[in-house]
Amino acid sequence: KSHQATSSQKALMLEMKSLQEEPVEGFKITLVDEADLYNWEVAIFGPPNTHYEGGYFKARIKFPIDYPYSPPTFRFLTKMWHPNIYENGDVCISILHPPVDDPQSGELPSERWNPTQNVRTILLSVISLLNEPNTFSPANVDASVMYRKWRDSKGKECEYTEIIRKQVLATKADAERDGVKVPTTLAEYCVRTRAPPPDEGSDLFYDDYYDEEELEDDDDDEEEDCCYAEDDSGNEES
Repeated sequence: KSHQATSSQKALMLEMKSLQEEPVEGFKITLVDEADLYNWEVAIFGPPNTHYEGGYFKARIKFPIDYPYSPPTFRFLTKMWHPNIYENGDVCISILHPPVDDPQSGELPSERWNPTQNVRTILLSVISLLNEPNTFSPANVDASVMYRKWRDSKGKECEYTEIIRKQVLATKADAERDGVKVPTTLAEYCVRTRAPPPDEGSDLFYDDYYDEEELEDDDDDEEEDCCYAEDDSGNEES
């Protein structure tokens, strides 16, 4: 096994462990196949008080063999209508671009990938991108035009948000099929899930992020811990 493979596997195992012990709010992470550390499945819960509230979006993160020196790719499996998501689901975001100097892109090298970034920073970037698209160099031009109309009309042109709400509703069937309870309140969304003791299944990842007892136990004391601030930038439907 090459030195590169060994060191990237070590890095990925440490990251997976850290994300189990302190999950990022609104995300659930598993391996696509337990024998393959380079392929992660991500479930993203739409943050409350945004157009994505109640949504259950699935994505894949694929890591290169020289991770963390090269960035992974992040692809949505769920259909997404968003200025920075290509039709095939690939997310176009500075943090996932290799750190080459490309004046054409309008991105500073400092905004791009570097080895101090990690899955946690990617997940936080993706969530903030969902709520605040970058329309400078869109991956989906039609979505970008529609988003700008919605933004500039202060929500009167609501085609953009209507499409998103339809997509959110369409994800309910997926959540039911996967037996997942999607959080819809800030308190549920902000539950930090504790890892089960080692004898309960695999020590690489665990599945039941949101089970009822945990929600009830944790509601009160975890609410103020949430890093997700309520977004008041004109998200009310008009």
